[in-house]
This record gives sequence, structure tokens and C-alpha cells, in this order.
Amino acid sequence: MKRRQVSLDCFKSCYIAHRGFFDNGMDAPENTVLAFKKAVDAGYGIELDVQLSQDKRVVVTHDYDLKRICGVNELVKNLSYQELCEYKIFDTAESIPLLTDVLQVIDGKVPLIVEIKAEREYEEVCRLTAEILSSYSGVYCVESFSPYVVNWYRRNKPDVIRGQLADDFFKNKKPTLLNWALTNMIFNVISKPDFIAYNHHSSGKKCIRFWEKALGCSLAAWTINSQAELDRAAEIFDVIIFDGFTPKQL
Repeated sequence: MKRRQVSLDCFKSCYIAHRGFFDNGMDAPENTVLAFKKAVDAGYGIELDVQLSQDKRVVVTHDYDLKRICGVNELVKNLSYQELCEYKIFDTAESIPLLTDVLQVIDGKVPLIVEIKAEREYEEVCRLTAEILSSYSGVYCVESFSPYVVNWYRRNKPDVIRGQLADDFFKNKKPTLLNWALTNMIFNVISKPDFIAYNHHSSGKKCIRFWEKALGCSLAAWTINSQAELDRAAEIFDVIIFDGFTPKQL
């Protein structure tokens, strides 16, 4: 744990551009090659999202469907990579890229956070993503809202920095036992993450400080949308994940 905590230092020394340094109203929308190029050019670290296409390619996109970004009622998992390439993101020339193509663009120039999107079927996306990242020479870590994903990395790739994404799931969801467990990150007992990435609006929750002390976790804030939010979050969190504005340089 101590060695991996030292490896997290590079994520603390720069701001992390959420889904790249993007603008969904311009030519470099979220999670696209252009948005990642812009982040690299600006010296920002990068956070991106991966999931599997129908033909088991590791693609970089956040939503499980294409409604928001492409305006079509299709699920990512039901389309092959070639079929996904036919749809353009927010009416630009950009389409959903492969993780392998994105890694060539980043090329170890900035730190990378890979969020693994997984609901119940998590093992295959973990395995295929890990295979790709194993040959990447740059600094990276993985994170997920799914404690199953985090625990998969603990068991199968213990040297890779892993993080538990979380939020206050009581705010907009039913007060179930599962939502209580996810909000308070009870599964950290098993998965033992190196860092916690929590919604910065819920920074006052006691569970954040509890796990910080219990596991020696670093803290990452998502998603910061203004300089004022950044200034407040920087007093609590070690890593800043931002989008929607250009932060002042560290």
C-alpha cells in the first residue's frame, strides 16, 4: 500500500481533466481523441471511461447507451466497434475510440485514470482492460463505482493502483441497504482501495474520513466545475478531477 501511495503522487501534482479537456459544444467532445489531445497539450492528467462493445473491444465512452451523445436509441454493448464508428458524437466528426488508440495519443505524457464501467458482468471488461494496460508504459490507475471491479484488481492485479468511486446514493435513490453500503463504501473492507473518489458535494460525510484513516487512502474529488469549487475541494481532497472550465495552474 505504501509503495502504491507514493505512485499516486503524480496524480496529486496536476489537475485531472474529466473525460479529457472537452467541450461538447465544439469539435472536441467528451471521451474523444481530440479531447485527450487537448488535455495532453495543456499538461492535464486524464480521466476516461471504458466498457465493452458487442465484439468485446474495449471502447472509451461513459454512457451505456448512445442517446445523449449520439441521439440514437442503442446500447453500446449491442453494437460492434465498427457499428459504433458509424455514429458521430454531438454532431462532430468524432466517434467513440478504442482504448488502444487513446493510449497511443496519451503515450505516458500525463497521468491517466481509467474508470471501468461495469454493472453485473464485470470480469470480462476487467480482464480485457488489464491486458491492454499491461503493455502501457505510462502512469495509470483504475477506478470504478463497482466494488466488484476494485476487488478484481486487488485479487488479479495487486500492483495496479485502484480506487473506489462513490457518492451519496441516498440523495436521489431509494434508501435500500445496498445504497447505504455503497454510500459508506462498506466493501472497502474486502477490496482495500488505494484511493477514494467521492462526489465533492458530499465531502462532509464521515465515511470519507473514516476510510482515509483506516486504509491510508488518498482522496479524489469529482467532478469540480468551477474555480470556486476547486479552491474549496483542495482543502480536503488530494486529487482534483474537473471539467467545464480552465483551472488556475497549480
